[in-house]
Amino acid sequence: MVRSTVGLLALASAGLCVAHPAFAQQVDIGAPAPPPAADSPAPQTPGNDSQKPATEPAGPSGPDTPADSPTPSQRHVPTHMQHPRNMLFEQPIGDTQTSAPPGLFADWRHTRTWLGERGFDVSARYASESAYNPTGGARHKLTETGQLDFGAKIDMGKVAGIEGGTLQATVTWRRGRNLSDDAGLGTLQQVQEVYGRGQTVRITELWYEQKIGDAIEIKVGRTNPGSDFAVFSCHFENLSFCGAQPGNLVGDYWYNWPVSQWGGRLHADVGSGIYLQIGAYEVNPLNLRNNFFVARFHGATGALIPVEAGWTRLGDTGHVGSYKVGAWYSTANGDDILLDVNRRPIVVTGLAPLQRSGRYGVYANIQQQITGTSKDGKALTGLGVFANVTQADRATSVTDNQVTGGLFYKGLLPGLEGDVLGVAVGRTNVNGRAAEADRLIAGTPVRDAEYAAEVYYSLTPVPWLELQPNVQWIHHPGGIRTRGDVAVLGLKAALTL
Repeated sequence: MVRSTVGLLALASAGLCVAHPAFAQQVDIGAPAPPPAADSPAPQTPGNDSQKPATEPAGPSGPDTPADSPTPSQRHVPTHMQHPRNMLFEQPIGDTQTSAPPGLFADWRHTRTWLGERGFDVSARYASESAYNPTGGARHKLTETGQLDFGAKIDMGKVAGIEGGTLQATVTWRRGRNLSDDAGLGTLQQVQEVYGRGQTVRITELWYEQKIGDAIEIKVGRTNPGSDFAVFSCHFENLSFCGAQPGNLVGDYWYNWPVSQWGGRLHADVGSGIYLQIGAYEVNPLNLRNNFFVARFHGATGALIPVEAGWTRLGDTGHVGSYKVGAWYSTANGDDILLDVNRRPIVVTGLAPLQRSGRYGVYANIQQQITGTSKDGKALTGLGVFANVTQADRATSVTDNQVTGGLFYKGLLPGLEGDVLGVAVGRTNVNGRAAEADRLIAGTPVRDAEYAAEVYYSLTPVPWLELQPNVQWIHHPGGIRTRGDVAVLGLKAALTL
């Protein structure tokens, strides 16, 4: 078992604790389509070009180009080079678990151009989520919570001559109130996903990536598994449909954004859109404390080791998609949710829980564009569908299974740029062993499963502002069948500077 941060970093340096195609574009069929200007090649100066091939494919045949010279689409380019990471100017602004793009001030007085020429990309954003429950809960409340984040990405090729190297730093501040708590909704999953993990300021990212050749990339530093494995967007306001799903079930040791820990990953592109990756991340409960800011060098209880295999289909065919399966194992001990040290029910004896050595789970993620158009691996118009499934071990996981699915439709209203309709339904299951413990306490409601649904319509009236009204419905909140259903009216908004 890994008991110290030093031990984990030693594992990373050996190349065994590193994962995710950081230089391969993550499919996000729910992201608003970039403005028309973004369809043309992005300028080199304000963006980080360390993820691009050293030699760009030549343009179409011209007066000085042989007539039989292949066009860019005909030339062979390594798979991961065809699909580089989303450029900053094309990133969705409302996804609260990714770095923000430039926004309101754009290239004010050529500041970003000047910084970009020297290898620096900077960003800032405030994402707000408001919610009101007209039905359900102990009381009716209106709450607002939000996240302010500042990010800087450094192209080490421009700064230090290290080609293919990138340094990322992000600071987040979470603030506000949570409707699930304030209104007594009793839900398993928060109705405002951006709340939580300590309403505090913290270093969320402080990592270094290095591309090695055409198919390998290594990432080490302060990061989190949800940024590298089981990656899914955070466009919905209900947490059931936001971020890496394992973190929604076993968040006591799989930490999603904005929590960071020591860790890393190794990604290998095996061609034709297929990749493999493995990683390791420190499991350290001290990272969850409100007084945490940069890093702790003690308190680790083990390492989370995820693996993932996937296939990504990009291009301009109108059928963007990704398919991935993964598994994880944690070397940290976990409390049995039912049995004590003598293998009798904890709720009866009151003794310390039985310690289980190792925790684990599996997951699958699917995203597929069905109709419409795409450009450079991004869905621009039409219908796309998604499904996420996660199963955690039943010995230590109170919520052991989550299944969600839904759709995104872009271009619902003609002539309106960047609009997206999102629909999702999901089920979060309470482990039957936890329900067995409920039955042993007289008068305690027995938990089963919580069902959630959300519909939103997202508008981007200007490139730096996203507005997203939504309606949520939670059936059997907390997995308790006798509880009344909860309805939530929400507004998600994001402003980038």
